[in-house]
Amino acid sequence: MEASFFTAVFLPIALAIIMLGMGLSLVPDDFLRVAKYPKAVAVALISQLIILPAIAFVIAKVIPMPNYITVGLLILALCPGGATSNLITYFAQGDVALSVTLTALSSTITVFTIPIASNIALQYFIGTTAAIALPISTTMLQIFAITLLPIGLGMSIKQRFPEFAFRLEKVTSKIAIAFLILIISGLIIREWSRLPGFIAQVGIAVVLLNISAMMVGFYISKLFNLSIPQQICIAIEVGFQNGTLAITITAGLLNNPDMAIPAAIYSLFMYITGFLIIYYGRRDISVKVS
Repeated sequence: MEASFFTAVFLPIALAIIMLGMGLSLVPDDFLRVAKYPKAVAVALISQLIILPAIAFVIAKVIPMPNYITVGLLILALCPGGATSNLITYFAQGDVALSVTLTALSSTITVFTIPIASNIALQYFIGTTAAIALPISTTMLQIFAITLLPIGLGMSIKQRFPEFAFRLEKVTSKIAIAFLILIISGLIIREWSRLPGFIAQVGIAVVLLNISAMMVGFYISKLFNLSIPQQICIAIEVGFQNGTLAITITAGLLNNPDMAIPAAIYSLFMYITGFLIIYYGRRDISVKVS
């Protein structure tokens, strides 16, 4: 299937604008807070970058799915965080500063981890002769161009023109939501006839991955005696995936819309558990205050 305008042009531009909006909310200190929250940052990053992909792999081995769908699920698990997680953390009364720090760090780290781990997944589930294998250096450059470069531009604008950045951030946040709706709607319309089959194939896996991710983030944080706001933050950071980036990689770079289905369905379902954790966070903290 040849790359369409949607996958080759619209998706990368949409993601770049979303990441620009994220950059407008960041300052250099966000990358340096690791010294203030070393244990919390370490717990979160290990949960995001190691434990979550491992859980996705186990689910992929247990739940019968077509190989392309399986790879899409694993690529989704490799794309942690995003601006949405910061917003949900704020509403759930979690540790917003920690959330922003984790988003900044994971966005930087995954530029290197996603291409390598995605290739391993492709080779394992589809075969080493797969023609769709990602060229690692080129993919790193592409992910850098559509994630870190816009983030850096947004941070530079905020540092030099703070008032303009504040106004622009409000606009880009609305555009980000609109783009996410358009991206998922476009995939649903494009694959409408096959959508029931896709949901049947990947629905259970998506639900298991999201719930497992939330629980892992929450209970590992609890095990390490982190504060309740930090527990809430890490549960959200591990459970909320950057669906837009996963769709850009699968439908765009790999030119395989079937692989993007797990990310599209996950991006919808994660808001259900997101609202639940918002309810939990606001209720739990208000009870403790009273």
